[in-house]
Amino acid sequence: MQTVQFEKWDTYLVYEHELIERAMAVLERNLGKVEAGTHDATQLTRALDFLLEFGDKVHNKKEEDHLFPLMHRRGVPVEGGPLGVMLMEHEAERELLARMILTVPGLADLPPDRRIQFQQEGMEYLKIRAEHIWKENDVLYAMGRQIISPDEAQELLDSFNAIDTAAYGPSAKENYLSMVEEMESSSKVRTRLVENLSPDQLHAILETLPFELTFVDAEDSVAYFNKLDKPKVFARTRSVVGRKVQKCHPHKSVDTVQKIVDAFRDKTRDKAEFWINMGDETIMIRYFPVYDDEGTYLGVCEVTQEVGWIRRLEGERRLLDW
Repeated sequence: MQTVQFEKWDTYLVYEHELIERAMAVLERNLGKVEAGTHDATQLTRALDFLLEFGDKVHNKKEEDHLFPLMHRRGVPVEGGPLGVMLMEHEAERELLARMILTVPGLADLPPDRRIQFQQEGMEYLKIRAEHIWKENDVLYAMGRQIISPDEAQELLDSFNAIDTAAYGPSAKENYLSMVEEMESSSKVRTRLVENLSPDQLHAILETLPFELTFVDAEDSVAYFNKLDKPKVFARTRSVVGRKVQKCHPHKSVDTVQKIVDAFRDKTRDKAEFWINMGDETIMIRYFPVYDDEGTYLGVCEVTQEVGWIRRLEGERRLLDW
């Protein structure tokens, strides 16, 4: 397993939020089965244990013992301020988790109204935690980046690493990831956000992208491209679908195309990038390998974009300048 390392304190904490959210997905799926008594008690317990033992006693500890006190020393208030809100939400989370963990062993034998109460407590936790993560990722950490010096940022990283090592040894980060992956694989509940989209929504999103996207499948056949009936940098029509990608390029480029595909298939390259001039415009052409969650090669994405306007950008335009 690849070693997990971080160079920024906020990236460190955001990554941990992602692990927490994956455990939350396991919890949410099981909560939906509690009322009928068809939940997986083992998986439910694992999710709650991870959210308490890692989410609170490791992740929250980093914030409460190190990040929050530092931000307070830099002028961010606790009482009546954002740090106080974060601390109250931490306490609410740990109280709900502790109560639920004690209930799980006998949950199946409880009357329906008590199972519903347990379910409601779980949903309350998920709501508090989800909103809490958003506040920290988008607001609190942004504040911290403005006031924490480079030396203090390094001290935070050292403190976070020390907490990990004290909790689970030198391979703590890899152990956290293994816990989540085991939880997901055995319960088959890993959430893919694309499932929230309808085919119409997904099509509309792909058509809205500010670049041309082509997908070549694992058999080297063109399977999809966006902007079907719209102007494109490189014209193509429906007849290209099903054609081998090697036959979609000039003869002199075929060997290079094959080398790129082979490198993606055997995972020796993770991208290939080219740019050319067409009149006054610069065209960027990028290729990326596509793999499923288990690492199986699915094909190649080709992204074509006019980038001349990007190269000509000067200064900056912020959101508030819009």
